[in-house]
Amino acid sequence: MKQIVGTGVALVTPFKKDFSIDTEALGRIVNYCIDGAVDYLVVLGTTGESVTLNKAEKMLVMDTIVKANGGRLPLVLGIGGNSTYRVAHEVQSFQSDDFDAILSVSPYYNKPTQEGIYQHFKAISEVATKPIILYNVPGRTGSNMLPSTVLRLAADFDNIVGIKEAVGEMNQVRELIAGKPEGFYVISGDDPTALDTVLAGGSGVISVLGQGLPEEFSTMIRLGLEGNQEEASKLQEIMSEGMDLIFEEGNPAGIKSVFETLELCDATVRLPLVEASSNLKAKISTFVKSFRKVTA
Repeated sequence: MKQIVGTGVALVTPFKKDFSIDTEALGRIVNYCIDGAVDYLVVLGTTGESVTLNKAEKMLVMDTIVKANGGRLPLVLGIGGNSTYRVAHEVQSFQSDDFDAILSVSPYYNKPTQEGIYQHFKAISEVATKPIILYNVPGRTGSNMLPSTVLRLAADFDNIVGIKEAVGEMNQVRELIAGKPEGFYVISGDDPTALDTVLAGGSGVISVLGQGLPEEFSTMIRLGLEGNQEEASKLQEIMSEGMDLIFEEGNPAGIKSVFETLELCDATVRLPLVEASSNLKAKISTFVKSFRKVTA
């Protein structure tokens, strides 16, 4: 597997006004991120509104990103859900050489015990043909995958290679970093604590804002990995408003508003999500334009 270190971005799925997938816009975003020096791309995650896409649409998104990427960056594919049997079958069936790893979220809605979470990922690990990155996001799943469970999985299964940790709580992140086996990736899934995670010994971030401000976000993480806290913190400070704004009315409504300001794609999202309000769009537009002046 190619190294999954530095700044990964959880790509949006752009839609046209009629809610069909805008493949041209998706290609533009991929190139924009690569030109901004991000380190890898994450496909069909939560930010990509994957739960609203049918199988053919998911294939279209994957094919479009693979073509636009042209082998330049590692690709990670989101395959997750709350039916262990279905996820395991999908993971087992996935054979593409274009993707380097699978990102799989802890089961949502069911609210399994820690043992249930362990058994879920055990079943996936036993049939997977790609390395697996766990994904803990309690705010969406309704349950927290505790460090003890993550470290147990990391110790028991060689193909479970990392975790995207979006708990947003640094004590839990530090516990993971302190207990992880060598070579296991602890990746921030929370933009506001991404730099803190890296400075604590984490491997990087899978970011939302990073696809809107790829050059600056990836520079911040790179400086953090190099131990240059002072310069990295300066970048974090000027991006912090953007980190707050894009999540104010939910993800990916906020980041799509950033892309609308940048004229890279429309802000359309699929129900049950709705576009950012006109008030929030105005604030995001002002932030993006003023940010560009500051960093120019």
